[in-house]
Amino acid sequence: MSQIHSKTLGQEQTRGRILLVDDDPGLLRLLSIRLRAERYDVEAVESAAEALGALSRFRPDLVITDLRMENMDGIALLKEIQRQRPGLRVLLLTAHGTIPDAVEATQSGAFGFLTKPVDKQQLLEYVERAMKVSGASKSEDDWSAEIITRSPAMEACLQQARMVAGTDTRVLITGESGTGKELMARAIHRASSRKDNAFVAINCSAMAENLLESELFGHEKGAFTGAHRTHKGLFQAAHYGTLLLDEIGDMPMRLQVKLLRVLQEEQVRPVGSTEAVKVDTRVISATHQDLKDLMIKGVFREDLYYRLNVVNIQLPALRDRREDIPLLVEHFLVQISGESGQERKVYAPEAVELLVASHWPGNIRQLYNVVRQNVALSPTRVISTEQVRNALGEQANALPSFSEARDEFTRNYLSQLLQITGGNVSQAARLAKRNRTDFYKLLGRHQLNPEQFKS
Repeated sequence: MSQIHSKTLGQEQTRGRILLVDDDPGLLRLLSIRLRAERYDVEAVESAAEALGALSRFRPDLVITDLRMENMDGIALLKEIQRQRPGLRVLLLTAHGTIPDAVEATQSGAFGFLTKPVDKQQLLEYVERAMKVSGASKSEDDWSAEIITRSPAMEACLQQARMVAGTDTRVLITGESGTGKELMARAIHRASSRKDNAFVAINCSAMAENLLESELFGHEKGAFTGAHRTHKGLFQAAHYGTLLLDEIGDMPMRLQVKLLRVLQEEQVRPVGSTEAVKVDTRVISATHQDLKDLMIKGVFREDLYYRLNVVNIQLPALRDRREDIPLLVEHFLVQISGESGQERKVYAPEAVELLVASHWPGNIRQLYNVVRQNVALSPTRVISTEQVRNALGEQANALPSFSEARDEFTRNYLSQLLQITGGNVSQAARLAKRNRTDFYKLLGRHQLNPEQFKS
């Protein structure tokens, strides 16, 4: 069946995502136009099977489905949605607006029931109510507006961030470089009661130890050569607000001791001062490093780690949220066009596929740089696959084939079983529900030696 593709994210923040399901292409087109005009992001499909396929990919906030469809009707789709996505609101449409239909729909858990032809005002009222109930309705100052995603992994991080934002709990944001740790910290700040006060960020690896100390804690006049006035540190600048300590793993040990004291006493003693200053500053820290490994090496304090890591939000790498790449590319193209005032360029479909398939070791930051380079160097409005390949170099086409991905999964699975059982093949085979002979063949195919897993 054909599919009407969703609107890509443009300059305006959408009010929520709606999945339309109907076997009438004309009605799908009409409803899509109406809902997009109200700034909803819409994906429209012509069957329940396509709708179920879109659930994890599109991550809708609301489903509007026809009641009468071949193979799987609206009630069956509703029940399957309730199994896969409990709490997701579903509106049912039908040309047969009988009382039994309405009763069955509401008893099955439908949020609402509309008859065809669909009244525009009634539709929009139902949609708005459903969005409010689901919490998906977004205002212009939406706390997470800077984070472009439809990835389940990233949305789980946002849900975690939203929950912790209402408290003063300290958060440690971890993830590879370029995954958006500062954006997540800003989102937490905007969702908190401190949002009307300052958000201040500092990179702990970007300056010398004495300068970092001065920037964080402040200094009194004359504490450093050339100082001519009292300098307030960032803890004071972020009083009643939020301070992000980025790359906290690179903070020198001496300053870790001082930071720990500030967190314990909630007061700052500027360099060269004998008096402490009371501060009410929420601290969020971030790092791309493994702090537990740094603790083992003796370069990061264990007591500071547990002070900072009350809640850990682990951001996924871009290769683990590939469904976001087309959205991010579109967002960057709009942003770059707005900055330059020039016509917005677009990628050829094959070029987008190449972007999605690539490895992205530098994550979102690298993707942005590649898009900006492609826009600057493209002689035509359409950016070609060759231009993307030139920008990526050896990193192009890093996505493994299906057979390669399957082999990697199997190898990891077998290794995990052998680790659990200490190299006991019989026990591992039972856990895998395979006979011992077949299990040995699998181990041989993937070059795994059980003896290496025995303690």
